[in-house]
Amino acid sequence: MNQLTTVELVLLQIIAESERMSGYEINKLIELRGYREWTKIGTTSIYAGLQKLKEKRLIRSDNSDDKIGKGPLPVKFTITENGQQILHNEIIDCLSSTRERDSRFDLGLAALPFIHKEEAKEALRKRYDFLQETSLQLEGKYKAQGGKKLPMHVRALFLHPLSLIDKELQFIDQLISELEGETAK
Repeated sequence: MNQLTTVELVLLQIIAESERMSGYEINKLIELRGYREWTKIGTTSIYAGLQKLKEKRLIRSDNSDDKIGKGPLPVKFTITENGQQILHNEIIDCLSSTRERDSRFDLGLAALPFIHKEEAKEALRKRYDFLQETSLQLEGKYKAQGGKKLPMHVRALFLHPLSLIDKELQFIDQLISELEGETAK
């Protein structure tokens, strides 16, 4: 049973990996690794998630000695022992259970009879183009960060969505071909 939201899980994993990190550093790492490509995690949700994790006593915070420039001391977060156990259980649950698909796309597929075939093909071509562009952007980020030299868990964050996009591109191509076949009849 999931005890953490997606945002909380991402944050807890990053804190566990880095051992001690500020909210600003977490935000930068999320951007660098492309988490926002596949999950809704904005800057505001990061800080709200950190607060929730503190309230659940899964992380603790302390002021850093790493002061640079003016302003308050940065707050650094570390994972608690309970946080490590919850993270472990959540990881097992994530890897062993299936994820829900994009229900809005599935609803669109179910409603294909309600639009003209030409409209359906055009919409699917737009999705195809969007997915190709997304794939190129992800590949660019992957290569810019070191590609095959990245740690396995970071490579997986890039390679998994890339492989899913590739399969969906194949599916869309096949569906467009079938729609074209029906139009020719």
